[in-house]
Amino acid sequence: MRRIERRPVRVLDGERDRIFNDWLAGHKGILFKVVHAYAFEHADRQDLFQEIVMQVWRSVEAFRGESSVSTWVYRVALNTATAWTRKQDRHQRGKQPLETVDGLLAASATEADPRVEWLYRQIAQLKDVDRSVALLMLDGFAYKEIAAIVGISEGNVGVKINRFKAALTAQLAKETD
Repeated sequence: MRRIERRPVRVLDGERDRIFNDWLAGHKGILFKVVHAYAFEHADRQDLFQEIVMQVWRSVEAFRGESSVSTWVYRVALNTATAWTRKQDRHQRGKQPLETVDGLLAASATEADPRVEWLYRQIAQLKDVDRSVALLMLDGFAYKEIAAIVGISEGNVGVKINRFKAALTAQLAKETD
């Protein structure tokens, strides 16, 4: 039996724009979660969000329908955030923050729930793959979907999630004592 290869379909610019706008409207929550897990300053979050949006727009033609759109958008967002983080780490070595700008950014950001911010800080300390798994788990993805998005086995997903939960519990206990 001959295997049928699914290739990306060439779409017209108007169609690409419509698909992109639909994806963005339907999945912007995913993008915000990824941005908050990988960038911590207001300006960095804006930069990363813009980078992810550009990558999603570029990926419209590469989408073959082998997964759900949300899985695809998550995969693009996580891969972009991981690459952006590596690039930022190289550029940030040796730089000092501008105190006056930090105050402006903090004043313009909306106040967030301190529990959510604590959780994002804990996620930020994880390695890239673990961070991706944690975000996907918190967003309710099944182990099978997480494994497909991140590129690891379902068993490995379970191990990573159990370790993450145990680490969160231990950190919370340590901070509340």
